Amino acid sequence: MESKHEGGCFCGAIRYCGTGSPKRVSACSCRWCQGRTGSVLGVSVYFDKADVVFLQGEPTVFSLTSDAGRWIKTKFCPTCGTTVGWTLEFLPDFHGFAGGTFDDPSFWGDPQRYVFARNKPTWLSVSDHIEMLAAMAGPPAD
Repeated sequence: MESKHEGGCFCGAIRYCGTGSPKRVSACSCRWCQGRTGSVLGVSVYFDKADVVFLQGEPTVFSLTSDAGRWIKTKFCPTCGTTVGWTLEFLPDFHGFAGGTFDDPSFWGDPQRYVFARNKPTWLSVSDHIEMLAAMAGPPAD
């Protein structure tokens, strides 16, 4: 039996489910992630689109351009404003979810990568086993 990972927005109007294991888990400090979270980084948990279903509610979609110059189609609750997920131009077969919106966010463990690490605050320590990328398509960060 495959594992199911449910989550949703703050007010409960939007509910979703990702089935199986995430294909990628990333921390990111691009300006979009900082803006959508109101923090210095966001955690993105990606599933194959075929393994994602919205169980309740209809999220509003907003399109924007990322720091890397690529489109992002973000999905958020029209009632409370919580960004629950998105699709990225460079990962069109995946659906990303905001890590903190899962009912049990502990299942995804540590991120595999930290993207836009050039924006990482100096007070934040990152484990050596997490790949550090200065930007989306750039060389590893020092």
